[in-house]
Amino acid sequence: MAVATRTLARLIGALALLNASLSFHNIWPTPAIGWRGEISIEFAIVLLVMIAAHRWFAPPARAVQRSLTVTWLLLVVGHYADVTTPALYGRDINLYWDVRYMPDVAAMIVRAAPLWLIVLTTTAIVLIFVLLYLLFRWSLRRVGEALADARARRWIGAAAAAAIVVFAGQHLLARLSTEVYQFEPAVTFATPVTQTYARQVRLVIDARSGSKSLGASPPMDADLALVRDADVFLVFIESYGAISYERPDIAPRLDASRTGLEAAIRETQRDVVSAYVESPTFGGSSWLAHLSLMSGVEVRDAASNASLMTQQRDTIVTAFGRHGYRTVALMPGLRQRWPEGAFYGFDEVYGAARLDYRGPEFGWFAVPDQFSLARFEALERSQTSQAPRFVFFPTISTHFPFTPTPPYQPDWPRMLTNVPYGGRAIVEAYEQEPDWTSFGPGYVAAMSYAYATIGGYLRTTSDRDRVLILLGDHQPAAAVSGEGAPWDVPVHVIARRGTAPDRSRILDRLVARGFRPGLTPQRPSLGRMHTLLPVLLDAFSDDRSDR
Repeated sequence: MAVATRTLARLIGALALLNASLSFHNIWPTPAIGWRGEISIEFAIVLLVMIAAHRWFAPPARAVQRSLTVTWLLLVVGHYADVTTPALYGRDINLYWDVRYMPDVAAMIVRAAPLWLIVLTTTAIVLIFVLLYLLFRWSLRRVGEALADARARRWIGAAAAAAIVVFAGQHLLARLSTEVYQFEPAVTFATPVTQTYARQVRLVIDARSGSKSLGASPPMDADLALVRDADVFLVFIESYGAISYERPDIAPRLDASRTGLEAAIRETQRDVVSAYVESPTFGGSSWLAHLSLMSGVEVRDAASNASLMTQQRDTIVTAFGRHGYRTVALMPGLRQRWPEGAFYGFDEVYGAARLDYRGPEFGWFAVPDQFSLARFEALERSQTSQAPRFVFFPTISTHFPFTPTPPYQPDWPRMLTNVPYGGRAIVEAYEQEPDWTSFGPGYVAAMSYAYATIGGYLRTTSDRDRVLILLGDHQPAAAVSGEGAPWDVPVHVIARRGTAPDRSRILDRLVARGFRPGLTPQRPSLGRMHTLLPVLLDAFSDDRSDR
């Protein structure tokens, strides 16, 4: 009797483990998981297949058992990725898109994280996979042994068949339900893992076949008369999302640094207008935002990005280039080939090697944004061209995991020396090791540094006629932004007002298109990011009707 009881307990445990392994949910916003009592339809189907195999075939060989265990492990990994990626990054997983960038992400982690943490994490991951393999193999073996008994086969088969019938019935009723009659399922089922893999296969097929259709480019024939002879900067601030204004645990802590930037804007006889736009990406893949805005074509995935790169299209770069602007890409995070550079057609690209930063390193990309701007000014002074410049600058100092944050250096010329900071400032900065359990404080520190850098740059170049477009590329990862956060990012346009040359008409026209005066954007969002390009080009161009 005791043996039968133990056998039954092991069988129930094995069945529960196998079902839960394909029906767990994420515990937001962590990588942890929990079970809510849902049933896996794949588990029910596998049970029926195993019953049929026992009735019609010989007991499975060890090789077959190992293959089944590996297959089960792959299903579990796919389910984990499906439920965890939205919690950590705020978007669904796209294996075709994400896998190709894993080596780059791994390289950045190796640079940012201490060696002991990398070794510990790698060892833990290997041990987890080994443990899961052994657990699933034990569970499948217990189920296989139970199916050798005819009575057990009947009970398990009846339960599995009932689950499949209920699943099919609920899906049918859900399709037939109306707004008057809303069907509420009595039994809840997990999203099928095979559905997740099928979606990934479709993404690969779409990407490889080039079936993605891209929209038409907006007109690029703007005369740019209202920015004539002014330098125009397009600055994408990494991870600058709407949460920096809207999350109650973050926004108040940025008030002081925003006040400092507003003071710099006023003191340099400038003004600012602001709005929100919806980014095409969330928590990463900044280049999708860059390309969407600069081309005026929405690019939300790697397939669209790759397709657009093969085409000849006008962009904001070519629009400014046609009007005599010297077009420059300031790319401190660029350490490899950049095929997009040929697509955009910049006259000059300043990557990490040309910037040649020799000070202490910060974050995944090493180079502080303040140095990049200071070095850019020094490099451009050596240019003989007197043409106004269009400058594309994607910042990097606010990149996840945000810390250690560079200290702001009020003495800008010192940034170009081999000792850009004092010893105490370096010690305090390096004490800010990434807190992998709470990224909010690091995000606040990084954003405060970004505001201070932009404000300081305005002051040090106050004699220059410049129009600045500042906007976020995407919200920070969901671990910072929160569950279900929108994909909106702030956009600011800064220009001179009331002093020669007066660029106030630019700001007035933007206000007429939905921007608000000041540094604080307000709802609703203007729309998707790619629609911002024609708004900006129109605001920069002459129109006698508004005089």
